[in-house]
Amino acid sequence: MSDVKANAVGTQPIRDARVLGKGRMFILGLQHMFAMFGATVLVPILVGGYFKEATGEPITSGITVAVTLFCAGMGTLIFHLCSKLKVPAFLGSSFAFLGGFHTVANLSNGAYANMGANEKCAYACGGVVVAGLLYFVLAAIIKLVGVKRVMRYLPPVVTGPIIICIGLSLAPSAISSASTNWFLALVALSVIIVFNIWGKGMFKIIPILMGVVISYGVAIIMNASGMTNPDGSAIIDFSSVASASFVGLPSFQIAKFSVTSILVMAPIALASMMEHIGDMSAISATVGENFIEEPGLHRTLVGDGLATSLSGFIGGPSNTTYGENTGVLELSKVYDPRVIRLAAIFAMVLSFIPKFSAVISTMPSAIIGGISFMLYGMISAIGVRNVVENHVDLTKSRNLIIAGVIFVCGLGFSGGLTFHVGEATITLTALAIAAIAGILLNAILPGKDYEFGVNPAGDQSRGIYVTSKDVKDTSVLTETKKEIRNESSEEAKIGDKNGDKNVDADQNGSKDGKKSGNGSHKNSKNGGKKHKK
Repeated sequence: MSDVKANAVGTQPIRDARVLGKGRMFILGLQHMFAMFGATVLVPILVGGYFKEATGEPITSGITVAVTLFCAGMGTLIFHLCSKLKVPAFLGSSFAFLGGFHTVANLSNGAYANMGANEKCAYACGGVVVAGLLYFVLAAIIKLVGVKRVMRYLPPVVTGPIIICIGLSLAPSAISSASTNWFLALVALSVIIVFNIWGKGMFKIIPILMGVVISYGVAIIMNASGMTNPDGSAIIDFSSVASASFVGLPSFQIAKFSVTSILVMAPIALASMMEHIGDMSAISATVGENFIEEPGLHRTLVGDGLATSLSGFIGGPSNTTYGENTGVLELSKVYDPRVIRLAAIFAMVLSFIPKFSAVISTMPSAIIGGISFMLYGMISAIGVRNVVENHVDLTKSRNLIIAGVIFVCGLGFSGGLTFHVGEATITLTALAIAAIAGILLNAILPGKDYEFGVNPAGDQSRGIYVTSKDVKDTSVLTETKKEIRNESSEEAKIGDKNGDKNVDADQNGSKDGKKSGNGSHKNSKNGGKKHKK
């Protein structure tokens, strides 16, 4: 047993962490909590900034740091129950819905005129509840007709541009926050870049958390030395920390519902559901088990949707499976879901410490702006990658039309589209209009060039795990796997030929030729691992 403890972590996959002992399980749980922490608590900070800027008052109930941490832990446990306790996934706050919260915060028509921050936020959470219920609809359809038919209506030419619009629509908010103190914003951005590119081990997994911690430390030093923001305001105000208690209940808030807020938030579920499918594929490839087949994509969707709906109902943000924790799985090689559930419990415990939440709430808006530079840009970059990796042919008129209309709708309708149905005032936001237009155009226009399952290699690069159940002709899968291996080998050879030393792989007798062959073999293995199953 001691040999297992000494040699297993980080080298051989461990599927039952109990062999490591309670102490190591505790530490591994903390590691998963820290991996998700930076991004998860950033969501309530950003959302609070939206509503404070729009209404002039802060959010005191609902989407606070404490409620968000509780909902993340609770949502993770719910997800594990729905997925038969088999999937090692952590559910944290979703960034996909930030655009929706920003839009609701700035609604000023009809019933939203002169509405306070807490009440507006409650209506936004009502939209999150409905968005979560849409997961149930997709799960039922997938269970009945299979993944292949459903994905035909959500090709990369639709989902990619929508994700791009989500990131770009938030860009002005990042500039506004960063402009309060450009020095702090640049410190936060620089730290994230350094740790993301040159970080080693665990630090490479948590660049956002490091960006928050280090830039906040710089802000404390500046504040202690008497420095202020360019407008003369204090860099950090600790008054709320002094008045906060050490133990207390999170300030939950029951969601409220209106057609307008539902139409703002619900369509964003299209993007978050695609994110969920991609994350399930990534976790499956990392762990070496097909979770889309067992316990099944329909079960994981139900778990994610139920977690999101319950979170929204008590005033929390939407949940989503976190890629940060998938990185920790790869780093530690410990694939036991029990460790993830420990992290969920730790997050819930922290939510009952108001003093901790108060410290987080003192984060200068400039730091948030610097972090947002990276996050919002990366959201759009993910959309670009979605299009590029799936080889969307933009020389075809239908694809150009679909992408172009989505971009104009998503970025042009800055105030949304307001209309009246009876006495009710309904506002379709830019993202909702873009999603509807893209799906309809893809369904109507002839010449579809994407069909799920026909090109499994493209589907896998999109982050979708293809199984033989999705493809009637299993020879397609076999041939595609061969193509993946061949492409990986060719890419490795090309990479070696174009390397700094310009090694000639054909010179088998030379020393350089041996180096090139070894490099090709290594890259080929990595390529095969990337496209596993």
